[in-house]
Amino acid sequence: MTYECLIYETKDKVATLTLNRPERMNALGGTLREDFYDAMTRAIDDPEVRVIVITGAGRAFCSGGDVKAMNENREANRGRPVMEKVAPGRDRSVLLMRESPKPLIAAVNGAAAGAGMNLALGCDIRLASTAAKFSQAFVRRGLHPDWGGTYFLPRIVGMAKAAEMIFTGQIIDANEALRLGIVSSLHAPEQLLGATYELAAKIAAGPPIAIRLARRALYHNADADLKSALEFETFAQNICYDTEDSREGIRAFVEKREPKFEGR
Repeated sequence: MTYECLIYETKDKVATLTLNRPERMNALGGTLREDFYDAMTRAIDDPEVRVIVITGAGRAFCSGGDVKAMNENREANRGRPVMEKVAPGRDRSVLLMRESPKPLIAAVNGAAAGAGMNLALGCDIRLASTAAKFSQAFVRRGLHPDWGGTYFLPRIVGMAKAAEMIFTGQIIDANEALRLGIVSSLHAPEQLLGATYELAAKIAAGPPIAIRLARRALYHNADADLKSALEFETFAQNICYDTEDSREGIRAFVEKREPKFEGR
């Protein structure tokens, strides 16, 4: 299956979703929202995929909403169904990302603004090009953050810095994003995807069941008390202990070799 505004590729247990509207800096217009949701669902449902990478074509990661299209369609949008205003399609994409059983890595190759920044924040790990820039640009257009920005950003940079970024729409460069913990590492533009796939390969080689449960635990326990967190860890550990991957991991340690995990 091919998409109008997204490139979908799989290789070595890694699915890559490349936002593909380079002439609009991969703004979330055209069919891109629908393409993204469908491609995410496809990657999640593929038993051969263990890691999902999200990146952008051309010089941008994602510039957010398609402002030109918003301007052109403003009058038409006044007639949108109420339900689309209350529960827009973008929300199901954010929830799908959070509920994904597979790790998500954003390779931020350029500008990540507004919804584009929040799309990256919705991933588990973010690597960035030294050319990347980040902005909560909504306020510059008289708009409110969406795609989970008011949820994700304070949890990463703290409330005060999140408020500053959201209230001003300031642009930060890649070095500042690294300092704030928005991204894990920086790479020269030509080396970004190589570094991303190296990390993805390490994760893909790991035990899928244990990683899936660990991902759930991280997000579940972020808003839980210690007792609830420990109970979830016990639940997950008991499941992992009975897997063939656990037996393989222990055997490999004793035999002094690298384990081969099959997800069983």
